[in-house]
Amino acid sequence: MRVGSIVVALVALIVIASSAFVVRADQTAILLQFGRIVKSGYEPGLHFKIPLLQQVQRFDRRILTLESPPERTLTSEKKDVNIDFFVKWRISDPARYYVSVGGDETIAQSRVAPRIRDGLRTAVNSKTLTELVSGGRADVTQGLIAEANRAIEGLGIEVIDLRIKRIDLPEDGTVINSVYERMRSERKKVASQLRAEGEEVSRTIQADADRQAQVIKAEAYRDAEKTRGEGDAAAAQTYAAAYGRDAEFYSFYRSLEAYRGSLATPNGLLVLDPKNEFLRYLQESK
Repeated sequence: MRVGSIVVALVALIVIASSAFVVRADQTAILLQFGRIVKSGYEPGLHFKIPLLQQVQRFDRRILTLESPPERTLTSEKKDVNIDFFVKWRISDPARYYVSVGGDETIAQSRVAPRIRDGLRTAVNSKTLTELVSGGRADVTQGLIAEANRAIEGLGIEVIDLRIKRIDLPEDGTVINSVYERMRSERKKVASQLRAEGEEVSRTIQADADRQAQVIKAEAYRDAEKTRGEGDAAAAQTYAAAYGRDAEFYSFYRSLEAYRGSLATPNGLLVLDPKNEFLRYLQESK
């Protein structure tokens, strides 16, 4: 009797253990019976099923990441660019997710990625390289999320976010060289402009300095002439005062100055009347 009770208890325990299942906080689940979905959207916690007849399929309910290799496409200028991006997505409807992709995450990503690439390629084709590099990546991804969700509506998947990590120029294309040449020409243009502006400023400074120098020289010459005139006037006044005390001496001094000026030239010849007033002091000295 005791053995029978133990057997019944073990069977009951096995049945209870096989009929109970746990859904973790990071999971969602569906219940299958003979391959047909009988219930979906299980919340985290302890649940029960019919042993042997029903099976539980669990899925990750967290936000998942789709990493895609760089996508090569053309801008509106027909220039090659490599777009490196990633997609954040989650399972929004476990039942549809199971029916459409069999609950396989790899298959789900392979269904999502082409739609994202097509939308991204179309968006990039409408923009120039300058617009993409200078901040246009946000404009590119803004409308792609809604378009992607409409395209994958029947997969039970929802795209949460789409981000462009990097925009590169292909190394095997001519875009890099053209970009470098354009950058080099722009730098040369800026350098030439700065050089021209510097030369213009230099000429302006030089002209202003020359003008100031001319003004300073003119003012200095004016002051010098004024000082010289004042000195000559003072000297003449001093001479006049000195010579005014003895008119005869002044006359004699001026005659000597005239003799020095007239007879200073070598081999000079001076023809005068001996009675000329100019020779008065020479005659008196005999």
